[in-house]
Amino acid sequence: MSVKIQISESLPLDHPYFLSHSDSSADVQKLTFRLFKKEKLKAILHVVIQQNGEAVSLPNLPFGGVWIPGQIHSDELQFFIKEILIELQRLKCSTVKVIQPPKPYEKYSEFIGNVLFKEGFKPEAIQSHQFFLGKKKLKSEVKAFSDKNKKTLQSLGLSVKKGAVQNFNFLYDIRNWNSERGYLTLFDENRLIHQVSEFPERYFQISLIQGTEPIAHSLAVKLLPESMYYYQSAIRPNSNISNGGDLLLQSLFQLAAEQKTEFIDLGSSEVDSGINSGLMFFKARFSNDVSNKVTWTRRFFYE
Repeated sequence: MSVKIQISESLPLDHPYFLSHSDSSADVQKLTFRLFKKEKLKAILHVVIQQNGEAVSLPNLPFGGVWIPGQIHSDELQFFIKEILIELQRLKCSTVKVIQPPKPYEKYSEFIGNVLFKEGFKPEAIQSHQFFLGKKKLKSEVKAFSDKNKKTLQSLGLSVKKGAVQNFNFLYDIRNWNSERGYLTLFDENRLIHQVSEFPERYFQISLIQGTEPIAHSLAVKLLPESMYYYQSAIRPNSNISNGGDLLLQSLFQLAAEQKTEFIDLGSSEVDSGINSGLMFFKARFSNDVSNKVTWTRRFFYE
């Protein structure tokens, strides 16, 4: 088969998914597995081995997963997964967890999931992400609502601020406003601030301003150069704006079009108690596709 595995103790930035390089923790072991065939890179997997012995690709991030830069045969991918398992067993890992991204990020995700299943992995969690796919469709969508959006903003005395993150006060607004509404906010401000500071060209702030006061914020991130992920958002609870969510998403679509985005990831609509049906229905008005993020887990047993 003339393929070979390369293992390095680092998380190098060799893939457009920049967050695979962002874990700065010093107390964990980081490994990058690469599969080569005739010096050509065929597959990549980044893992972090945590203190409890769990190997995760990748913890505290939207996802990690196996990435395939070009094309790959099933026997090559199976060889890659088998060799990874052998190495992780040698390191006495208790579990390996692969958080495989939805298909728009990695076109082979379903195929990868099939191979993981055949190698003993089980789907531990499945989250449906709603997407808007298509650069041309995005331009048409923005054109369709731009005039209406402008009139609505004027009638409500609102302005939109969108672009690179200038300061981090809006993150605290998001946390506080969502807390007032009883929503659980899971992001770590310090970690996020570090990521934005390290990769400022990847993060974007959208704010609705009434007079001089912000009444809504969202944070978007280009997880891949051609994507836009609707990561965090909040509307001030005492705001008298009933359609703030629509205005935020319409502004996100405009930003995505300006950034020549090929797809928008509106994220999942799930909370600890299950699916937030109202949020899912709201996002469905702005999406044209659904794809699953699957967490695959395999446990090791030692005598």
